[in-house]
Amino acid sequence: MMDHGTHLAGVAGLLPPFLALAGYLHLVRRARRRNPVAGWSRWRTAGFATGVVLLAVALSPPVVSFAHADFRGHMVQHMLIGMYAPPALVLGAPITLLLRTLPVAGARRLSAVVHGRAGRLLTHPATALLLSTGSLVVLYFTPLYAAVTARPAGHWLLHAHFLLSGCLFAHVIAGPDPAPARPDVRVRLVYLGCAIAVHAAVAQLMYGGFWVDVHAPVSEVRGGAEIMYYGGDIAELVLAAVLVSTWRPPRRPRPRARAVRA
Repeated sequence: MMDHGTHLAGVAGLLPPFLALAGYLHLVRRARRRNPVAGWSRWRTAGFATGVVLLAVALSPPVVSFAHADFRGHMVQHMLIGMYAPPALVLGAPITLLLRTLPVAGARRLSAVVHGRAGRLLTHPATALLLSTGSLVVLYFTPLYAAVTARPAGHWLLHAHFLLSGCLFAHVIAGPDPAPARPDVRVRLVYLGCAIAVHAAVAQLMYGGFWVDVHAPVSEVRGGAEIMYYGGDIAELVLAAVLVSTWRPPRRPRPRARAVRA
């Protein structure tokens, strides 16, 4: 049974994802009105909507109640918010949609931010890997987890971190939006492999009880570790499949035909 406060928090948590979806659909209509020929891909819209649905499931009252009462529930939320929703949201190409619908001055400012020094640093694969995967080591092997989850505001900050860092990593690895610091496919696959290895190591250490600083029954910690291990592998393999399926080799210029001598 969930208490009244938890239920209200869960219901309130559903509002931001659906507001984001409403804003996205509004921009899609503007893009189609502005350029009826180019329009906007329905697959992009479906991807973003799928990400919103996954977020809504993670923030629904039953899952919120489960996460507050059981570490395994927390890990389910972590997987949905930080690993399953982000690839779907990123496939919606929200930055490209903004660039198509903003006024010219606003689009230029956004493009300058994306291509600027700060944008390049933020979208470098090493930065994305550190923020999304490396932060798990700090979260679960220091007192940070207990400190953050002691207050409702801490839960929301943790959700925001999972979502934003997950979206950043998915964007860098397989996103359709512009990313000036994005390397070629082989390098991105290496970074994705590093993320898989770190997730597996964290999950195995957590399952074995080595250095983990999570105040929960052993059965819950082990169950959470199993969810991270298997759920994380599936999410990252899906991201790899998206990367491979959307990759197109660069076109090589055709050699010029030599003039035939008479």
